[in-house]
Amino acid sequence: MQRLSLILLLALLGACATTTNTYDLLIENGTIYDGNGGKPYQADIAVIDDRIVAIGDIAGSADAVIDAEAYAVAPGFINMLSWATESLVIDGRSQSDIRQGVTLEVFGEGNSEGPINETMRRDIVESGGFGGADITWTTLGEYLEYLVDRGVSTNVASFIGATTVRKHEIGYEDRAPTADELQQMRALVREAMEEGAMGLGSSLIYAPAFYASSDELVELAKVVGEYDGMYISHLRSEGNRLLEAIDELIQIAREGDVAAEIYHLKMAGRQNWDKFDDVVARVETAQAEGLEITADIYTYTAGSTGLDAAMPPWVQEGGYEAWRERLMNPQIRAQVLEEMTTATDDWENLWLASGTEGTLLVGFNNPELRQYTGMTLAEVAAERGTSDADTIIDLVIEDGSRVQVVYFMMSEENVAKGIALPWVSFASDAQSMASEGVFLERSTHPRAFGNFSRVLGKYVREDQVITLPDAIRKLSKLPATNLKIRDRGELAAGYFADIVIFDPSTVSDHATFDAPHQYSTGMEHVIVNGEPVIHYGDHTGALPGQVVRGPGWRGWQD
Repeated sequence: MQRLSLILLLALLGACATTTNTYDLLIENGTIYDGNGGKPYQADIAVIDDRIVAIGDIAGSADAVIDAEAYAVAPGFINMLSWATESLVIDGRSQSDIRQGVTLEVFGEGNSEGPINETMRRDIVESGGFGGADITWTTLGEYLEYLVDRGVSTNVASFIGATTVRKHEIGYEDRAPTADELQQMRALVREAMEEGAMGLGSSLIYAPAFYASSDELVELAKVVGEYDGMYISHLRSEGNRLLEAIDELIQIAREGDVAAEIYHLKMAGRQNWDKFDDVVARVETAQAEGLEITADIYTYTAGSTGLDAAMPPWVQEGGYEAWRERLMNPQIRAQVLEEMTTATDDWENLWLASGTEGTLLVGFNNPELRQYTGMTLAEVAAERGTSDADTIIDLVIEDGSRVQVVYFMMSEENVAKGIALPWVSFASDAQSMASEGVFLERSTHPRAFGNFSRVLGKYVREDQVITLPDAIRKLSKLPATNLKIRDRGELAAGYFADIVIFDPSTVSDHATFDAPHQYSTGMEHVIVNGEPVIHYGDHTGALPGQVVRGPGWRGWQD
């Protein structure tokens, strides 16, 4: 009831704009792309506190005025898959994303930052996670509030990770949960949904997520469906068994009575590039059935993950230390080497999908191995005089981690066709970081600095794959609608003032695989909750981000 009163008040303010004397912010003379995908129009936008109060020909004064003549004015962009969970603790400015117009980071691809138990908390501390910051939270909602209390430039939201609730109750064991464990996992999902989680996220090629059955995921998804949330998944296969993995996602959506989204839609490995039309047919058939099935995508032909995606999941049971110990056993190592180098449909081998020349090493924990940063696996294996597969195993052992790599495995044609699909939004699948300090200690994928600008520059202006109005819809209202977020994703009176102002003729990405730490340009102003964060291309230092909560949040009923 309180929310309805607020919206009515703001609408009244908008209707009476010509008699309102003072606003906090007035954006004048802009070309408005409101997020609905329709034809743009010229108008002013008035903001009071954190809300848009009027759009039109607005009279009156303001504490701050931005002249947006010759610029596009659009809703803030939504990053459907962000890994900024730790980088925002280290640097809350969210530099690489905010400079592309991202005003909402959505976390939770399989792993989420809550709920955690004491074993999980100890593991985070011992690994040096979060830059050594105190891990003071327990639940997912507490983590999101922790971020906002520290100060972040972007808004933040999260799915609860199916992997996280599995670790919470089962650890890294390769087995099904007991009936009691499954009930406790469902209770953890319920708690997260009432705290405002967007839904349930899974990442099914990785251990221990790989060990979860479809039935287990259906039972968790049913809880999410009760709260009108979403099931979102890194599919069990994006390559040889891609179509079967799509079928599994649709099955979970149907049996769980829940909307579902495919994380970073792709056809991995040249032998799978011809599956695009079959994927689209499966999704659109499910949509015709009445199921809410969508997808997101990043705008590159390479993905990025670890060398764990080059080894069978069984050897990783128990976590990194158990994995490393097995790899040091000669008999087990020999078995792993054989399975790594043998094509199979039983698990996802991204190294075989990409090839040794197509595997780029970008992230090491061990300073002695950082000399290999930016080299291909082929180059490192040649320098060491070891086989490709042996080199992978040796690096995992020596680095104390899974080692971050970039896998080149998709076709540009399929990327462009995916971007053009009307039900596909965008995701970086990366941290949001600065081009300075600790972030330069390792390389990264250029999508961290260029994914969203690349939509506007390459795929709208240069290649004309989609129109600018449709690109903005897919960057804002489409993901907001899919997530069932209230009062964001559109420029309208009563909505939160998350606004981007940019030059469509110059907005560009500059990050490359050789030099990824390069900011995008062309985003003149970015406003988050009514406060300028990017002003004439420079970061203001403002940290106005809020927690954005999903449809199950108990606060909606308070």
